[in-house]
Amino acid sequence: MADKIYNITFGGTGGQGILKAAEICGWAAMYAGYHVKKSEVHGMAQRGGSVESHVRFGKKVFSPIVQQGGADVLVCFHPEEHDRLKVFLKADGKDLIEYLEKAKAAIANPRHLNTFLVGVLSAYLPIKPDYWLKAIESVFKKKYVEENKGVFLKGREMGQS
Repeated sequence: MADKIYNITFGGTGGQGILKAAEICGWAAMYAGYHVKKSEVHGMAQRGGSVESHVRFGKKVFSPIVQQGGADVLVCFHPEEHDRLKVFLKADGKDLIEYLEKAKAAIANPRHLNTFLVGVLSAYLPIKPDYWLKAIESVFKKKYVEENKGVFLKGREMGQS
């Protein structure tokens, strides 16, 4: 395992599944054998308020917060939040905002946006698909697991193309 620490910033508005997406990412990294730190920043504690979450993983991680200009990947679920959060992205980082409208068009249920974008994200990180699928099993209630696995794989396919 290399010494690189991976930094991901998730953001959007309350009710979009930002925290669930970050949780999936954290579990996948942990299952892959990485040391993981996760932090959540809530704006208004209600649907529609700003929400962001940071996930950091690597051989050894000390702080859960991604510094401004430190994110390898920015996963934004809402275009208006993107302007506020893009300061976290490294100059050579990957901004997944280009996938937002594609994701909305590719899914039937808006509640699946988070899982789809996690699938896209997975194409940019060194974590095997099996660990992501195991993370989905850990995070979702049993009755939602298979459906979310399918959505995740569809997103991963888009991220790889």
